[in-house]
Amino acid sequence: MTAEMGKKEKISIIIPSYNEEGNVDHTAAVVTKIMEENSIPFELVFVNDGSSDGTWDRLEKMAERDERIVAVNFSRNFGKESAIFAGLETATGDACVLMDCDLQHPPETIVEMYKIWKNNDIDVVEGRKADRGKEKKAYRGFSLLFYKMINKASGLDMNAASDFKLLDRRAVDALMRMPERLTFFRAMSSWVGFKTEKVYFEVAEREVGESKWTTRGLIKFAINNITSFTSAPMQIVTVCGVITFIISLILGITTVVQKILGESDAGFPTVIILQLLTSSIIMFSLGIIGFYISKIYEEVKQRPRYIIRDIVRKNNRGDS
Repeated sequence: MTAEMGKKEKISIIIPSYNEEGNVDHTAAVVTKIMEENSIPFELVFVNDGSSDGTWDRLEKMAERDERIVAVNFSRNFGKESAIFAGLETATGDACVLMDCDLQHPPETIVEMYKIWKNNDIDVVEGRKADRGKEKKAYRGFSLLFYKMINKASGLDMNAASDFKLLDRRAVDALMRMPERLTFFRAMSSWVGFKTEKVYFEVAEREVGESKWTTRGLIKFAINNITSFTSAPMQIVTVCGVITFIISLILGITTVVQKILGESDAGFPTVIILQLLTSSIIMFSLGIIGFYISKIYEEVKQRPRYIIRDIVRKNNRGDS
């Protein structure tokens, strides 16, 4: 289904949820109130990403009470990227909005996104961070480095990008046709193109609980997404090879000249340094190549991105 100009109506608001027992009811109430006040037809699609707390119990009750709420339950934790794509697959709206469950993506901005999409020939309305809120300096620096690498490798403008965006149905369909299992929604939704408008928002404070991201999780997220979306790290191997060749050439010429002039030393330290340097570069290069081979291995197995255990709508319970 493709939303045509003048026929754009319902939006699906997709909210991945992982251990958000204290947030889901409040988030649903806040978003519902704002949508009703602005007469926007909507549905809320909550995706429970294998939470270990009472998140699913709350979502199930909410979906059974309100026909505008759909609750999707994974068989286990598959990660936010999988939750996003499960929400896109389940959504029935003419457009889909992705937002976080902690309300750090302000629901009021959805109204602005909706008006831009409804009244213009725009397929993607992208939420950009006007600021990054109260973040630790290390986290902020890591994020800036990560997006600088993505920008350089992909040619996309990912500065201040977020998952908070509205996608027209044709952009959603284009995303869902992409067959890869290892996904990076933030970059993939930019890669598909289409007419895009930007809106800027202030990152709100998290009202309940703490962020689920750890330093280890962020590093893993960055490595997985960089290698999933670009082959640029493979070029590091080539660069290391060139650097090693230049160093070896310089040392080789120096050794020959010293030999001719009769000034050559025993050379043992030079040999050790060269051995350590080349061995380190070889192991580093093998590590990068091995990581990409592991990604290929994951893709060729063709396992599903996620497994849905339950889908609950009012008066309609589905199991898979």
